[in-house]
Amino acid sequence: MAEPATATQAAAPVVALLKDELDIVIPTIRNLDFLEMWRPFFQPYHLIIVQDGDPSKTIKVPEGFDYELYNRNDINRILGPKASCISFKDSACRCFGYMVSKKKYIFTIDDDCFVAKDPSGKAINALEQHIKNLLSPSTPFFFNTLYDPFREGADFVRGYPFSLREGVPTAASHGLWLNIPDYDAPTQLVKPLERNTRYVDAVLTIPKGTLFPMCGMNLAFNRELIGPAMYFGLMGDGQPIGRYDDMWAGWCTKVICDHLGLGVKTGLPYIFHSKASNPFVNLRKEYKGIYWQEEIIPFFQKAVLPKDCTTVQKCYIELAKQVKEKLSKVDPYFDNLADAMVTWIEAWDELNPTGPVPNGKAA
Repeated sequence: MAEPATATQAAAPVVALLKDELDIVIPTIRNLDFLEMWRPFFQPYHLIIVQDGDPSKTIKVPEGFDYELYNRNDINRILGPKASCISFKDSACRCFGYMVSKKKYIFTIDDDCFVAKDPSGKAINALEQHIKNLLSPSTPFFFNTLYDPFREGADFVRGYPFSLREGVPTAASHGLWLNIPDYDAPTQLVKPLERNTRYVDAVLTIPKGTLFPMCGMNLAFNRELIGPAMYFGLMGDGQPIGRYDDMWAGWCTKVICDHLGLGVKTGLPYIFHSKASNPFVNLRKEYKGIYWQEEIIPFFQKAVLPKDCTTVQKCYIELAKQVKEKLSKVDPYFDNLADAMVTWIEAWDELNPTGPVPNGKAA
């Protein structure tokens, strides 16, 4: 059975890559004792903590961490009427942290994720691996059978086009989980004791034109390349759906990355997911999404962005328009979601007024 690394195993000295260029965003409703295990890896970095739920509750953060904390009152104060686009009583609120960050890179993690061990028993520095993924190119236009050719000990295989070996900028790095898998409620119900003990030592680029179910509990991205697309939607309190926040962001992000010629990687690093959420509560949150996704996913698979969509913001506004036109017939919720997507971009641009987010070459 997989077990998390101990604090002693995680305490080896580490080199903090990009420590002045990366923020760690954590959504939470509880004291952040879990940071003690991550201290050797996270302490050099700035944390943005987004407190969900009751804003009068005090969240305790272990001493020695550099952080800023935002609760619902802060979100309302900073965004005013536009705060309506930020979810309440749902971890989707984390995307507020992406908006207020001023760093180039974001790493986001859930507070029930601990340090994992690789097969040799060594503690995994998940943040370091994410940074390596982000700083090396992606290869979305042609699949390399040795996976990431930029990893040590790998390269492009025979037959890989030389014209594509330069790769493209990597916009997002999607990590995985040992112990509790990221299953939907029906799968949880039929496999209540299943645990992931398989450590696969691989990183691969998700091919252009291929969608994936993005999980937000172990995720890093280049905020300058793709930040405005990382909106986690309308979930939680007052909404008919939950637990689709990260997947919505992933579908939007992948369509935009494909259009702008950017890459998304998945695989390493692993974290140890410690706590299984209640499948009956999850089913109540997910059941409409499980039904709706059979129409949502074909929508994204067919989505085409015009050539004049040359920034992430323009792409996202166009996607919002298409959501309103084509998904509102599924449920009125999508009409509200499309409006919230536009509000999100307006709020992003107000807090980040330096101009359009740069992008890769239009594909």
